[in-house]
Amino acid sequence: MSVTSGTKSESGLGETIRVVIHALLIALVIRTFLFQPFNIPSGSMKATLLVGDYLFVSKYSYGYSHYSIPLSPPLFSGRIFGSEPNRGDIVVFRLPKDDSTDYIKRVIGLPGDRIQMREGLLYINEKPVKRERLSDFIGEDPCGSDATARVKRWKETLPNGVSYESLDCVDNGFYDNTNVYTVPAGHFFMMGDNRDNSTDSRVLSAVGYVPFENIVGRAQMIFFSIAEGEHAWMFWRWPTAVRWNRLFSIVR
Repeated sequence: MSVTSGTKSESGLGETIRVVIHALLIALVIRTFLFQPFNIPSGSMKATLLVGDYLFVSKYSYGYSHYSIPLSPPLFSGRIFGSEPNRGDIVVFRLPKDDSTDYIKRVIGLPGDRIQMREGLLYINEKPVKRERLSDFIGEDPCGSDATARVKRWKETLPNGVSYESLDCVDNGFYDNTNVYTVPAGHFFMMGDNRDNSTDSRVLSAVGYVPFENIVGRAQMIFFSIAEGEHAWMFWRWPTAVRWNRLFSIVR
């Protein structure tokens, strides 16, 4: 009896290990080739993305680079099945100055474009982007303080027809007037929707032009969202802390 019992126990343990290994392999395949979860730690994309948003990023949208693989081993250069992002896409990319850091911004400039800010207005190839004033944004302060704030909000429409909202904390902010940025071949120009509180391609010393290879994927859907300052693991606070209206919303 004891021998039989031991054999069954070993068989059950082996089956459990196989199930765990299979589950890990499936999760690895999904994370590498299909979707990877990210969370938003800063307010640079307000009001499109809020601190505390958790979202899925599609890895297949632009093909695969070695940054698509967990731990990013330099197994190859360039992209496989590459497809360039469209103007207006929200993408996750590895910071060119520190490729261990993920950033999320909106694609504004394509290779060869000339980008400039003049008095807070975005110009692409010497043409101003259409901008329409909306009602003020009221909520978790996008300008850096902990208080609730009222901030100017605009609807911008890019040359390809993509529209989105941008925030304007201050008039004539530090990056509201810039030189002309000419986007090099194989690179993209990224900007945050929270224009006065975003370190993006306008800051050449910190971000600059983003190589196509550094793009990880496209932001697709918010699957969870919790109020700024709250912790997702405190499930007993979810009834009041979770932003229920943002769950399963498409990122645009």
